[in-house]
Amino acid sequence: MSAHDNITDNGLLRFMTCGSVDDGKSTLIGRLLFDTKTILADTLTAIEKTSKKRGMEAVDLSLLTDGLQAEREQGITIDVAYRYFSTGTRKYIIADAPGHEQYTRNMVTAASTANLAIILIDARKGVLTQTRRHSYLAHLVGIPHIVVAVNKMDLIDHDQAKYEAIIAEYKAFVAKMGLFEGRADIQFIPLSALNGDNVVDRSETMAWYQGPTMLDILERAPGAHSERTEAFRFPVQFVCRPQDSANPELHDYRGFQGRIESGSVKVGDLLTALPNGRESRVKAVQIGGENIAEGVTEQSVTILLEDEIDISRGDMLVKSGEVPEQKKEVEAMLCWLSETPLSPARTYLIRHTTRTSKAKLTGVAFKVDVNSQEHVDATQLSMNDIAKVSWKLAQPVFADAYTDNRATGAFIVIDESTNNTVGAGMVL
Repeated sequence: MSAHDNITDNGLLRFMTCGSVDDGKSTLIGRLLFDTKTILADTLTAIEKTSKKRGMEAVDLSLLTDGLQAEREQGITIDVAYRYFSTGTRKYIIADAPGHEQYTRNMVTAASTANLAIILIDARKGVLTQTRRHSYLAHLVGIPHIVVAVNKMDLIDHDQAKYEAIIAEYKAFVAKMGLFEGRADIQFIPLSALNGDNVVDRSETMAWYQGPTMLDILERAPGAHSERTEAFRFPVQFVCRPQDSANPELHDYRGFQGRIESGSVKVGDLLTALPNGRESRVKAVQIGGENIAEGVTEQSVTILLEDEIDISRGDMLVKSGEVPEQKKEVEAMLCWLSETPLSPARTYLIRHTTRTSKAKLTGVAFKVDVNSQEHVDATQLSMNDIAKVSWKLAQPVFADAYTDNRATGAFIVIDESTNNTVGAGMVL
């Protein structure tokens, strides 16, 4: 019996690493994979060979995440690389986000599903523009847990005073910008990803640091949807009417299928169907045709109701008494993803959960300078721009504020002519 056998499974944790170029993000992930024995022997042999070819004495662990040929050749991260690993107590999905400003859209994509962000700071350089930018983006997409990791401590002789000065500088910046107030907790940790100090094992060279290791922090971090009670939101994806004339039980079967975006549902709950506002009680909740006692967040289920109600794809089931606003006008923070600028003259499609509506831009309040976090006047948006905008919709959406619900507070903008996703928005 291992030491982990008596520890409960803490569920899945999605986290991301961000920071300036060459801060050691990929090396940190490589070190986590290496020290938790997640790497297969053949993978390790391959990266050992590549490291030797480059004339390096130690194994270059960053090669584990830089998957694209161009990334390996340039020694930088371009696309978001996802890696999976598990310990005895939980499973992890890591998003390794690029550091460059021109990949802001990639970072926003990676951050949108993360529940924890590791912001790396190079101990020699301190808080940089990129540190500030990534902190702002982590705040924007509502990541509730932040770990500020001061990396490369070995290059400043594990100096405690320098470490504390960097932390003081970071805290001052966060306070000045009003980031994470009441919405996120921030932890600080000194480490050397290259040598493995404080990543999985405690560092003997930094005995002055008494806090948890990086893996300890990850193991204890709360999973998504676990920290507060959330309203039940069930966007309908498909209405299931099995066609089997030989089976009389299926003649009247009408199940509403989709994914529970937040909250839970069980038999007997009184639900309201949106947009028509009709009510009915839950007759059964099923997964794969089998009845279950309760459906919970992130499960894909079929819900059967006691009454015949006209419900189709794009409608939403919610608990009566927890009905979100129906909005035909939406104010949001928007990250523009397309190389073609946002045009106020054009009509776009907005997809919110399973519902799609035509939309027109009615105004740009301001654009955010992601480097200084200042608000700048703007009339149009180019790729990687982030701005506060307002939209007018042809059909209403049932949106919560993004700070209350990351699933029903988010939407994407689609170009009608190409069907490309051109923007990602967060409802204010």
